[in-house]
Amino acid sequence: MNKVSFMLLLLVANIAASGQSADNNNAKLAGAFITWEKATHDFGDINQGDKIEHTFRFTNIGNEPLIITNVSTQCGCTAPKGWPRDPVQPGDTGEITISFNSTGKFGRQNKVATVISNAVNTDGAQLLLSGNITGNPQGH
Repeated sequence: MNKVSFMLLLLVANIAASGQSADNNNAKLAGAFITWEKATHDFGDINQGDKIEHTFRFTNIGNEPLIITNVSTQCGCTAPKGWPRDPVQPGDTGEITISFNSTGKFGRQNKVATVISNAVNTDGAQLLLSGNITGNPQGH
């Protein structure tokens, strides 16, 4: 009988610990929480003067609407072309398109776009475009 009671007690303790772990995971997602399909994009080799763009896709896996207020870049050669202006509801997806103009650039390039939002996870705030600019401008 004591052995059965002890096993039952262990089972109850294990179930309680599992529930607590699930509660802790949900607590991490309290608020808006952005996850990226892919937060980096390597455009490979392009000719100087080429203009490229890439669309980054994300999901709000939090429990509150995600509000993106701005997308900023490091320099004028990189620019946000669009992002959701309306709140992205929990479970919904969205896109941010970033363009890059390679005019006047040469060699390896790494360009960062910073997403300003109400997301509770700060690791979801940066997008990276990278690649290598080669050769002369197109047509020359």
